Amino acid sequence: MKSLEFLKVWGVVFFAMLCGGVLSKECTNVPTQLSSHGLRYELLSSKNESWREEMFSHYHLTPTDDSAWSNLHPRKMLREEEEFDWVMMYRKIKNSGGVKGIDGLLNEVSLHDVRLEPNSMHGIAQQTNLEYLLMLDVDSLVWSFRKTAGLETPGNPYGGWEAPGVELRGHFVGHYLSASAFMWASTHNDSLKQKMSAVVSALSACQQTMGSGYLSAFPSELFDRFEAIKPVWAPYYTIHKILAGLLDQYMVAGNDQALKMTTWMAEYFYNRVQNVITKYSIERHWLSLNEETGGMNDVLYKLYSVTGNSKHLLLAHLFDKPCFLGLLALKADDISGFHANTHIPIVVGSQMRYEITGDPLYKEIGTYFMDIVNSSHSYATGGTSVGEFWSDPKRLASTLQTENEESCTTYNMLKVSRHLFRWTKEVAYADYYERALTNGVLGIQRGTDPGVMIYMLPLGRGKSKARSYHNWGTQFNSFWCCYGTGIESFSKLGDSIYFEEKGNSPGLYIIQYIPSSLDWKSGQVLVSQKIEPAVSWDNRLRVTITISSNGHSSGAVSTLNLRIPSWTHSSGAKATLNGKDLSLPTPGNFLAITKTWGQGDKITLELPMILRTEAIQDDRPEYASVQAVLYGPYLLAGHSSGDWDIETKSTTALSDLITPVPADYNSDLISLMQESGNSTFVLTNSNQSIQMEKYPEAGTDAAVSGTFRLISLDKSSVKPSQHKDIIGKRVMLELFDLPGMFISHQGQEQSLGIAASSDDGGSLFRLTAGLDGKDNTVSLESEAEKGCFIYSSVDYKSSSTVKLSCNSKSSDAGFKQASSFKLGDGISEYHPISFVAKGAKRNFILSPLLSFRDESYTVYFNIQS
Repeated sequence: MKSLEFLKVWGVVFFAMLCGGVLSKECTNVPTQLSSHGLRYELLSSKNESWREEMFSHYHLTPTDDSAWSNLHPRKMLREEEEFDWVMMYRKIKNSGGVKGIDGLLNEVSLHDVRLEPNSMHGIAQQTNLEYLLMLDVDSLVWSFRKTAGLETPGNPYGGWEAPGVELRGHFVGHYLSASAFMWASTHNDSLKQKMSAVVSALSACQQTMGSGYLSAFPSELFDRFEAIKPVWAPYYTIHKILAGLLDQYMVAGNDQALKMTTWMAEYFYNRVQNVITKYSIERHWLSLNEETGGMNDVLYKLYSVTGNSKHLLLAHLFDKPCFLGLLALKADDISGFHANTHIPIVVGSQMRYEITGDPLYKEIGTYFMDIVNSSHSYATGGTSVGEFWSDPKRLASTLQTENEESCTTYNMLKVSRHLFRWTKEVAYADYYERALTNGVLGIQRGTDPGVMIYMLPLGRGKSKARSYHNWGTQFNSFWCCYGTGIESFSKLGDSIYFEEKGNSPGLYIIQYIPSSLDWKSGQVLVSQKIEPAVSWDNRLRVTITISSNGHSSGAVSTLNLRIPSWTHSSGAKATLNGKDLSLPTPGNFLAITKTWGQGDKITLELPMILRTEAIQDDRPEYASVQAVLYGPYLLAGHSSGDWDIETKSTTALSDLITPVPADYNSDLISLMQESGNSTFVLTNSNQSIQMEKYPEAGTDAAVSGTFRLISLDKSSVKPSQHKDIIGKRVMLELFDLPGMFISHQGQEQSLGIAASSDDGGSLFRLTAGLDGKDNTVSLESEAEKGCFIYSSVDYKSSSTVKLSCNSKSSDAGFKQASSFKLGDGISEYHPISFVAKGAKRNFILSPLLSFRDESYTVYFNIQS
């Protein structure tokens, strides 16, 4: 123990020496705005030369103390006439004792052995991503690589951040290599295998033509500027993506050619970094790292684990950014102001350093980093960052806007938590993974539209994924950094459901309840998960795990460890094995079952999903009422254009304040339409005024506003879909997103508005057969004003006001037409997880944030007692 403590203390002193006492944000870009990918793209694309000159005139890196690096300067280590020896330098830097690695970590199971249920939420998201990967054209992907290599360039280049004039071009191609390797392992889709192999072959031809090992979509001149500390847009960021993609093509897809390309690239950059340190100093190299370098350390540690080449290990060390990791080694919660996605990958790389070398300092760094991000810088989604940067700790209430939670940061934080779980087996890290994946990843696709994703996840009041700085991206003209991480995320949804513990008696950890199957080779069985879709009217997550033979051999003694999430409750929780009750541990632990598993063994779980509120991470008293609402792992958002006030008054139970939408309410949803020529118009609530608007696309505010719940006041009522059977019934039209508010009239020839149900009968109508005499239409006659009907403008112009109109002339065809509506299904519908929350001024429909497309929503509410 004493030796371990000495190593810990020595490690902290070592990092303090590396930081030279300059433990501050001076090790990042100055000004910090240039760290933003979004701003950098706008700046480099701008024709405003004065703005460009002004911004880049400040492009410099604050020097650190020369003495901080004196012991690491290569000329201090070797005689001047000696050739620079990297192995000697490595021996001077690393801890003594050799590279040992870590035993006892949980092992990943191969994506080749995991299959998602195709009709599940995760399976549909995976399929949507597969369709996008197959849409992308090989020639367009590699166009700039061929241009750089001087080869012919058939086809057309893509746009956005992959356009030929953009300095970050090529980064998405690296992501594509990783994503396609993961997706092929997850699906074994033959078309994808051919396409990704063609990309690797095309890139190999480029590398061979250039002949130095260099491979990128931009010329090496960008690295000359990088090394000279001149303005350039993150060339190593792109190189990391290419290296990682090629390495994944080898490790996951078995492409030997890709490994040769990777090692040749590593040799090229090994020599470049060697040249910088030899020509200048190691300090100059550290200074250059203040430009974003992605996860260079991470991919190089992985490469070393494959090759065992000490050059790869040394080069990985030299991309461990000491001035940032030093802060974490000293346990300083001072990450505010840092560009989040520049630095999370560095932490991920340091976690790989721990796994490769066994240095306990890097375990502490990863653990501490997760602790401070999760406790002081995270939203209820599990995500982090605002405008790409970390804000002040526990000051998040004033950061809620459109530019929250860069998608890349969530992708990388999942990696951090995944490492920590494999090290510790702590449920808290698995819970975090579930929260961030569910709320921060699954909702960044626009439904089932292939290749339409977001950059940021808006978390402000009345915001929308469709209304932000970037909005939804496009299939072939965006290719932001978050497109790259997005296609990876949806290609490896199966990689963190199961982990295994090898040994004489193997163990399997099931940490995510996602409909899927695993061919568990170590346990010699097939494991299948069936999950009943979560709903609001039944607050139990029901899981069935079935064991069967994998056809290779009979089952062996092994242990299944099932996560009992922290969000559930012991009261009402239940587990059975082959119909017999099991004793459950308290939430936040694993249920361990050890036996010789046989054909047809079945485990069932029933986990109550608790409805709860969670205060935003902000320690200022005036923001104590800002809270999110969660249901099990799901973060709920309210359909709202900005309202957020909920008053509990005398209500103490959350279940009195927030109630589930019943299962049969979707069958009550309708839209009232009229047609003219080739256009369809729909009755719509527009800012509390009832108008006719053009029929909208589903998943939009207009679709929400054009959907109503038809409430019949007659006990003998039937479903609106059987509209012939509800003729003559008294009904009310409740607004979809404003529960308790109804279409109401103010008298004859007055425009319709909305109101709470009142005694004057303004919201009560009788549904009659359409006055126009058509079979498929209905009319709505006021109960208070007999002979008066809901009436639209006969000119069918969009935004035409609707009123209550009376006409005693039975022959007036225009009146009859304007008072007749086609009764159709609701354009919007309630998500199976939907609740009604009682607000101070209005009520809210709450649904999972992941289910929103273009609709406006509010995530945090002002819940006053």
